[in-house]
Amino acid sequence: MENYQKIHRNLLKSLPERTREVIERRFGLEKDERETLEFIGGDYGVCRERVRQIEESGISLIKKEIKKPPYQRIFQGLVGQFKENGDLKREDLLLTQFLPKAQNQTLFWLTLGEPFLRFSETNDFYPLWTINSDSLNLAQKVIGSFVNKFENDKKLFSETEVLKIFKKDFKVGDKSTSRTLLSYLEISKKIEQSPEGLFGLQEWPEVTPRGVKDRAYLALKKANKPLHFTEVAKSIDQLGLTSKTPTLPQTVHNELIRDSRFVLVGRGIYALKEWGYIPGQVRDIISNVLQESKKPLAKEEIINKVLSQRLVKNNTILLSLQDKKYFSKTPQGKYTVKEA
Repeated sequence: MENYQKIHRNLLKSLPERTREVIERRFGLEKDERETLEFIGGDYGVCRERVRQIEESGISLIKKEIKKPPYQRIFQGLVGQFKENGDLKREDLLLTQFLPKAQNQTLFWLTLGEPFLRFSETNDFYPLWTINSDSLNLAQKVIGSFVNKFENDKKLFSETEVLKIFKKDFKVGDKSTSRTLLSYLEISKKIEQSPEGLFGLQEWPEVTPRGVKDRAYLALKKANKPLHFTEVAKSIDQLGLTSKTPTLPQTVHNELIRDSRFVLVGRGIYALKEWGYIPGQVRDIISNVLQESKKPLAKEEIINKVLSQRLVKNNTILLSLQDKKYFSKTPQGKYTVKEA
C-alpha cells in the first residue's frame, strides 16, 4: 500500500491544490472513506455539479500523465489479475481479493485505465469490472445455462462438477480454469454457493438458509437420516448455521411440526418428506400401505412396511391395526381397509 500511496501522490502533485484534494477525497486516497460530491461541495461552498466538474477536469489532466512507465506497470499488473480470472471480476470481490490493503487505490487506477470497463448493478448482476466486453457476454450465457440446469436438476453441484459442465457445454478447453468459471458465476445474483461450498440457486434454502426451519432442513440433509429435534438443534450449531446463541431444541420442534417439508416419524424424531416419508399418524400409514397393495396383507407384511415409514414399536402398529372403524380382518387372517 505504501508504494501505491507514493505513486498516486507523485501523480497528483502537479494538480491545482483544490483539484488534488477533491480527487483524494472522492476516491479516499488519503483516508479510508470516500466522500460524496455533496459533502465535498459543502466544505467548499459550491454545488455538487461544480465538484463533479473539478473531479472530471483533474481526471483529464491525470490521464495525460499515466502513459509513463511507472504508471503503466500498475495497469499491466491489474490486467494480469483480470486475465487470471476470465477477464472480469465482481467489484466487491475484486477490491478485497486483488489488493485488499489498497482497495481505494485499486478503484482509482481502474477508473483511470482505458482497458477497464465498469458495469453497474442490475436486478440479475452485481457491479463488475472487465477488460473485455466479450467475456461478459460469455459469462451471461454461462450463467443462463447453469440457472436452467439448476432449475431442471434441482440439485447442488460441486466446483468440480460445474467446471466439467462448463468445459463440455461451452467447449472452452483446458485453458479456462476454475477461476474463470468462478468469476463468471460470482457476478450472478441468482447463483450462490452453499455453506458447504456447493453451487445452486440463491433462493434455495440449502444455499441461503433463512430461519430455524431452513437450518434444520440443512442439518437433516447433512445427516441423511431421521433425527430427534434435540439432535437437529445440536447439528445446526455444530455446522455453524446460526449465530453464537445456541439453537433451542423446543424452537426447532415448534418450527418443524408446522412445516410440510418435515415428517414426524417417531417420538420427537423428524425426517424429510422428500426422502419418501408420508405425513400422518400410524393409522394413516397402515391405510396407505393397504391401499397401495390392492390386496389383503398379513400383519407381518404390514408391520415391515410401516416400520419403513415410522420409528415405532410393533405393538403401536398392532394396536392401530385393531381399530375396527378403519380396518377389517379377512377369514384368512389378513387385513384390509374397511369399506365406508
